[in-house]
Amino acid sequence: MPHDMLLMSLDALAGHYQMGSLSPVEVARAHLAHLARLEPTLHAFQIVDEAGALAAAQASETRWRAGTARGKLDGAPTTIKDNIDLAGFPTRSGSTTTPETKASTDAPVVARLREAGAVFLGKTTTPEFGWKGITDSTLRGEATRNPWKLSHSSGGSSGGAAAAVVCGIGTIAFGNDGGGSIRIPAGFCGAFGIKPTFGRVPHHPLESPFATVVAGGPITRTVQDAATTLAVMARPDERDWFSIPPPAPGWLADLTPRVKGLRFAWSPDLGGAKPDDEVMSVLAPALATLRTAGAAVESVGPVFDPLRPIFEDFWLAGFANRLRQIPESRWDETDPGWLALAKAGLHIPVDRVLAGMVARPRLHNRVAALFATHHLLLTPTTPHVAPRADIAYHSQGYDRWDDGVPYTLPFNLTGHPAASIPIGLSNAGLPVSLQVVGPRFAEREILEACLGIEALLGFPAKYATLMR
Repeated sequence: MPHDMLLMSLDALAGHYQMGSLSPVEVARAHLAHLARLEPTLHAFQIVDEAGALAAAQASETRWRAGTARGKLDGAPTTIKDNIDLAGFPTRSGSTTTPETKASTDAPVVARLREAGAVFLGKTTTPEFGWKGITDSTLRGEATRNPWKLSHSSGGSSGGAAAAVVCGIGTIAFGNDGGGSIRIPAGFCGAFGIKPTFGRVPHHPLESPFATVVAGGPITRTVQDAATTLAVMARPDERDWFSIPPPAPGWLADLTPRVKGLRFAWSPDLGGAKPDDEVMSVLAPALATLRTAGAAVESVGPVFDPLRPIFEDFWLAGFANRLRQIPESRWDETDPGWLALAKAGLHIPVDRVLAGMVARPRLHNRVAALFATHHLLLTPTTPHVAPRADIAYHSQGYDRWDDGVPYTLPFNLTGHPAASIPIGLSNAGLPVSLQVVGPRFAEREILEACLGIEALLGFPAKYATLMR
């Protein structure tokens, strides 16, 4: 099957469906066959629903032929991360300790995508309870691999989502992000991913102490596909009482690429982060190109102090809350790294947890002050390229705070929208990405800037190694 067919954009697919030169069934079969070929190496799927995908594709084909298609997502191959509900399938969250009970209803984002005619190929992998920035779990049994270099990680916790979409398995992928879980795997795999403003994409059920930091969003191969998908994902659902009022109709329509005249704040040392030379060797010339194109890029320093002293207890207590829901006799089934942190969280007093909650508005205000003088904030997405797939996460060799989430986590705590866009390959052949952060509710501004960056810099490689 020609790779170009698998990598078509939403616009291209819709155009073919409308003309009748391709059918949703033909495209779904191609994606499923491609999935079957690559999955033994990629390890990106927890569940594959071939029968359901073909039935949905047939229904889409009928609508396109009748002239009643529901929009550009009608017939689009789509994947869903296995920590949200897809009716008819269990939600395992990467853990053998979760029940195999099938979800009776769709989560809000799944319902919106289904209403738009999306074709669900299956559910993608996640580390246990989405706790880390790489994707492996005892439930899946194999680490999800990076499509550019199979010895390396796809990132996490939406690692299966990013790896699949980069390989042409699915046109769009749903991920969610509580500390970088959209942006990190998008950055490591060379995809585009956007974490919208907190509350923009409704979620249900809300049963986690991290419910106020997690945001759902798309991972795609192009900025425009993400914008088209986000407009659907953000449609309202009354089950989420954290959700913000729905945006005006057409809020992401007719986006215009924009770089010239923008004032970017640039913070490679955000919160004390330290990007390595491999990352900076790609980012530095990219920033120079933005300046040449008429953007102002001003270094603004670290913006705020390191987050670990203030917020570590907040995270550990959240892990402990999840641990208490698992029978103690089954604790040894869980990821040893997660279990050690969760056990440490059992002994954290409530006043130290509340201190983290109280600090969040202060952190928000420090970031928000930047946007009084700058349109957007730029940082590396990650301080390093993708680590090896067998890395021990949150270890001496790969610390969660210093190596994993220093650039991404702050904007989960503040609720600001942020995107990761690939801009080049390192000397080792692994993607390097730029994070673009905006004021609350500024998804349109971020997407237009990313369209401009995409057009100006252009990700240099068409196919990941696994696709060649």
